Amino acid sequence: MMNPTSVQLIAAVLFALAVIHTFSTKYFEHLAHIQPQHAGIWHLLGEVEVVFGFWAMVLILFIFVASGQHAAITYLESRDFTEPMFVFVIMVIAGTRPILDFAASTVQRVAVVLPINTGMAMYFLLLAFVPLLGSFITEPAAMTLAALMLRDTLFSKEISTKLKYATVGVLFVNISIGGTLTPFAAPPVLMVAAKWDWDIWFMMTTFGWKAALAVAVNSCAVTWLFRHELGHVGQKDAVVSKTPLLVVLVHLVFLTLVVLFAHHPVAFMGLFLFFLGFTTAYQQYQNPLILREALLVAFFLAGLVVLGGQQQWWLQPILMDMDDTAVYFGATLLTAITDNAALTYLGSLVEGLSEEFKVALVAGAVTGGGLTVIANAPNPAGFAILRGKFDEQSIHPLGLLIAAIPPTVVTIIAFRVL
Repeated sequence: MMNPTSVQLIAAVLFALAVIHTFSTKYFEHLAHIQPQHAGIWHLLGEVEVVFGFWAMVLILFIFVASGQHAAITYLESRDFTEPMFVFVIMVIAGTRPILDFAASTVQRVAVVLPINTGMAMYFLLLAFVPLLGSFITEPAAMTLAALMLRDTLFSKEISTKLKYATVGVLFVNISIGGTLTPFAAPPVLMVAAKWDWDIWFMMTTFGWKAALAVAVNSCAVTWLFRHELGHVGQKDAVVSKTPLLVVLVHLVFLTLVVLFAHHPVAFMGLFLFFLGFTTAYQQYQNPLILREALLVAFFLAGLVVLGGQQQWWLQPILMDMDDTAVYFGATLLTAITDNAALTYLGSLVEGLSEEFKVALVAGAVTGGGLTVIANAPNPAGFAILRGKFDEQSIHPLGLLIAAIPPTVVTIIAFRVL
């Protein structure tokens, strides 16, 4: 029986408002253009990354007024902000010039070997190889790499809006499922892997091969559909990095160590401070660090943590009343309006679940991870990096949803039919 408190009811209302606000950001950006005298506030409200942080602030203010300072602070301190902090750190490190040059040169070497136009091969690999790489370097790092490389190559040229949205839709879906080859890279898997004893062999045999197949099919399909435009656009010349090998290796070591200590903020934040010192000492090998984008994404995720922490009262009963087929499709749909890691976390709290139910819950959570910007933790990172290349510097949520449906259907077939 659902018997929510007043705080939980208000939090649910605020969560619904935040979701509606997320789908309305394009309207606020439009207002900023037609009402320049108030452009500042409209631009602020039009920042997708600000939405959940803003409504989380409203919730904390309500708790403060209703229950006092102690209750508000206690609730904040009960939340786990490890994921927002980790995403901030991994975005900054993965977005540095030495890491990007290393990734770009690797992709280009592979692209030359493929028996298709080099530009098309690069595009295919950015949507297929990099998302699968996310199973080892984590999904946020893979999203950052893929989005930055797409921004600086394909999206820097004159391409159609259809191609832009199709690319983002496939990228978001592929990142969401591409991290399921291992038990530590995808946030929704990470929430349950230790408790349910899911090791790398289980992930590979239960999720991994199906996800890899879906990623390949999605990437092939969008590459073939836009083959004429991709062939016409072409790509930049091969990347020739002037960064010394030792500097690249140091960056890779920092990236690896941060991934290894992803669950320990006291460790990865310390490493990050050392990393900032290193980049300052060797500024000649750096582009400006993407601190603003990473901070906005972390703010978004932190707001989701604060608001999402009060949604268990209605989410968990809905999930627990379903069989394994219903929970798969239910999780896929619910993921579009909630963070998929929150769904699997709720499932991990329930004892006595069947193995089929557990697999269906996680599979559904990752299947729907590309439908909206809030569906998967790495999505805000890709959104922040690529949105400047869209009209009015904003990716329309409805456009993203429509573009993500075909690759999501392919994923459903892979997980439920194969």
